Amino acid sequence: MVKEQLSSAGYVLDEAGDAPQAMEMLQSGNYDLMLLDITLPGKSGMDVLKYVKEEGLRCRVIMLTGIVGLSAAVDSMKLGADDYVTKPYNMNYLLASIERILSN
Repeated sequence: MVKEQLSSAGYVLDEAGDAPQAMEMLQSGNYDLMLLDITLPGKSGMDVLKYVKEEGLRCRVIMLTGIVGLSAAVDSMKLGADDYVTKPYNMNYLLASIERILSN
């Protein structure tokens, strides 16, 4: 649903099925922004976020999660996430966050 709405808003998207595939795609592609779920098969989204930062990739990151809790949000922001959005997603907020991050 999020993918359809973002495509309708004019964004070009790729999708990874798990953390290792996402990390492989990051190695071979040039991405401006990643929407990253904390809970992923293979490794956690936090592991992928660490990878992005350790490799010095220019990809910005918005963490998406169903985990409602301050510690997950604080941990992801400390690791360098640009924003943290909880489910159920407010599409207007998510779009505003994407626009804000990409304009900086």
